[in-house]
Amino acid sequence: MEPQTQKKRRIIIITDGDIVARDTVEEVARRIGGRCISRSSGNPTPLTGPQIVTLIKRAKHDPVLVMFDDNGDMRMGKGEEALYYVAKHPDIEVLGAIAVASKTKGALGVKADICIDRYGRKVKRPVNKNGFVEAGSEAYIIGDTVDVLNMLHIPVIVGIGDIGKMKGKDEACVGCPVTISAVQFILQKSGYFQKHPGS
Repeated sequence: MEPQTQKKRRIIIITDGDIVARDTVEEVARRIGGRCISRSSGNPTPLTGPQIVTLIKRAKHDPVLVMFDDNGDMRMGKGEEALYYVAKHPDIEVLGAIAVASKTKGALGVKADICIDRYGRKVKRPVNKNGFVEAGSEAYIIGDTVDVLNMLHIPVIVGIGDIGKMKGKDEACVGCPVTISAVQFILQKSGYFQKHPGS
């Protein structure tokens, strides 16, 4: 069996990083048996791409959940710069991304494969920050850290509302159901458990 350091590390990108998102993502990682890069949380992302890659490689096992946040910057801020670097790194395999909706003005947004609303329903329409389904003919997410996803080849993109919030519907005390559903959808679509039985 080849050493862990020689394998591509398998990650899920999450475009949110405030303290509530961090607590939620940590809980989700525990529940799915994955790992979370807690130090990647912050407003904006406090680490550079190379620093985050180092932490990913040190994680005990996959899948690794990694947070990125631009803190409302409609341009390519620190979070998106780090996200781009990590996603392009030759030692990293991106299983998918969770695109988090926000009220950022001027952001282009990204088309998601599917959105999950505050009630856990999978829909082919956009959702807003509170997880409510909005008018639209396709699943499109507007957020401050999602535009960079258009520049990358992400296998699966899931759109959701504000992680750990959505007016109580995704809080840790109720099991973070929306975020867990988004992570599980990505793992299923990527074939992660089929490729890595026992993970």
